[in-house]
Amino acid sequence: MGRRDLSKAQEGEHFDYTSDSSSLSDAGSYVHIPLSLESPSRRAPTSRPAVKAYPRKQASSVSMEPLTLFLIFAWYTSNIGVLLLNKYLLSIYGFKYPVFLTLCHMVACSLLSYLVSLMKLVPRQGIKSKQQFFKISVLAVVFCGSVVCGNVSLRYLPVSFNQAVGATTPFFTAIFSALIMRKIESVNTYLALVPVVVGIILASGTEPLFHMFGFIVCVSATAARAFKSVLQAILLASEAEKLNSMNLLMLMAPISVAALVPATMVLEPGALSKASELASKNGGFILLLLLNSVTAYFVNLTNFLVTKHTSALTLQVLGNAKGVVATVVSILLFRNPVSTAGMIGYTITVFGVILYSESKKHNSKLMTKQKMLDAERSEESSLPK
Repeated sequence: MGRRDLSKAQEGEHFDYTSDSSSLSDAGSYVHIPLSLESPSRRAPTSRPAVKAYPRKQASSVSMEPLTLFLIFAWYTSNIGVLLLNKYLLSIYGFKYPVFLTLCHMVACSLLSYLVSLMKLVPRQGIKSKQQFFKISVLAVVFCGSVVCGNVSLRYLPVSFNQAVGATTPFFTAIFSALIMRKIESVNTYLALVPVVVGIILASGTEPLFHMFGFIVCVSATAARAFKSVLQAILLASEAEKLNSMNLLMLMAPISVAALVPATMVLEPGALSKASELASKNGGFILLLLLNSVTAYFVNLTNFLVTKHTSALTLQVLGNAKGVVATVVSILLFRNPVSTAGMIGYTITVFGVILYSESKKHNSKLMTKQKMLDAERSEESSLPK
């Protein structure tokens, strides 16, 4: 294969990025479309398999059609909406039962996932073996724990600080990848994590409403999200077991419900009676709880649809901006005090996350190009001399 063909192929290469944004479900979509490097008319007749490349949808070339813009708007609205509704219910409204609230979210996700599946809006993928079911159950428990910890933290911390801590997800992802998967990144990638840590230390030390227990569970939620993404890459590594985010949610949500029902009975025995009491006093509470639960599902649905209509890289960029938007909106709504040093710290953390993402992208490009060059050398060496 000539170098002219190689350069054409490199223009369409694909890089698979996993978003570290803190959505309710952070499972990635595993759809790969292989393309041959050479057109059939130019390929020499040979029994050797053609080298494969993967097309990449460039974020800059994404056509912002009305539907795409609407989906991005819906993604922002649902992500920020569920965060603010959680904070309002748990801190301001007086419903201090985060485990029960998470249970409501998972019930809504279970019912709506199957409804969407029946309507065939998302391609259906089922469980193929007992081993796969066990793997999904493990992921569901970790996923459930991360959501519970995140909701618990909102009882004690303002949304702005909650988002600042959540932005450190790449730091924990890099640690778990190195410890569990033995995946070592480049020096530049690790250096990009320095401002992530420095920024959150600065923000924590100057947060006016800092609460130690809230901070610990918030860090735990962030670490659990990162751990789930790494665990998912290990447990569902084979092509036969990979699931898109909506099917994974449909399978994990009922398992999460099964785990949260006894957890609620043990940890929050008065949750159901409190919910009934609030509902009898104000019928709007039930509507608020339903809206919150349905919005939690739409976080996942819009996450899937935005990725489908744009790219995983676009979603990652949107995720970086989402935390900033949520912080500004929460400050305007809840009027929680913020310090200048705290905002500077959060800005440094976001800057570090962007550097980390760019470093990962650059390394992926280099690795893909190197694999293609190696494949070209291997093909040329196998030709008869």
